Order: sequence, then structure tokens, then C-alpha cells
Amino acid sequence: QVQLVESGGGLVQSGGSLRLSCAASGRTFNSHGMGWFRQAPGNERQFVAAINWSGSLTYYADSVKGRFTISRDNAENTMFLQMNSLKPGDTAVYYCAARSRIGDGTSSTIADYNYWGQGTQVTVSS
Repeated sequence: QVQLVESGGGLVQSGGSLRLSCAASGRTFNSHGMGWFRQAPGNERQFVAAINWSGSLTYYADSVKGRFTISRDNAENTMFLQMNSLKPGDTAVYYCAARSRIGDGTSSTIADYNYWGQGTQVTVSS
């Protein structure tokens, strides 16, 4: 069965950094687009970053550009989100997701992703 598992969340001070990982099992996603989304209390799940199958193309929400970096290691079937200069507004549950079709590229649309992890909590204190 397909499973995506996030790890690396925690509590950090403003200006700090965290590195999130998303490990996939049950299916290889080395030819699929993937992405990160986040959901804060009272808010809808929102796009954070996306990456194409090879990692050659990336796409970021305006709110995280210059601070977050998405990457992937297809040999390990793993995706990462390096988060620097964290702000209290970044506090949310972060979810990794994978698209369903081979060759799918970057997308900011939730409906374009078929596989989701359970999320990892990121809390940034002021």
C-alpha cells in the first residue's frame, strides 16, 4: 500500500530552521511530481512548494520564497523541505503529497495530488 510519512517537525524560535522529510513506500515516485502543503488552525490547507519528477523544476508559494527549499532524492524515494528564517506565521501542520500520473509536473492545486501523508507539526514561537 502507498504510504507517505513526514518527519522533522518541532518547535523552534522565530528565525530558526527545520528540515522536513517525506518518506514514501509502497510505490516509487521517482517519475511523479510531489509537493508540500500546510494547514494552520482555522485555515484551509494551502500550497507551500512543489517539485517535478526529476527535481529540475520547483515552484513556491509567495509567502515562502527565499526561505524554503524543496528537494528530492529519488534513489531513496524521499522528498525534503528545508525551512529557514521561520516566522510564527509558518506555524501549521505540514503535509507531503504525490501526484498520481507519471510525468506530472509542479502544481499548487490540492486536487492534483492523490497521495497524502499524515502531517508533521511545525510550531514557530515569537
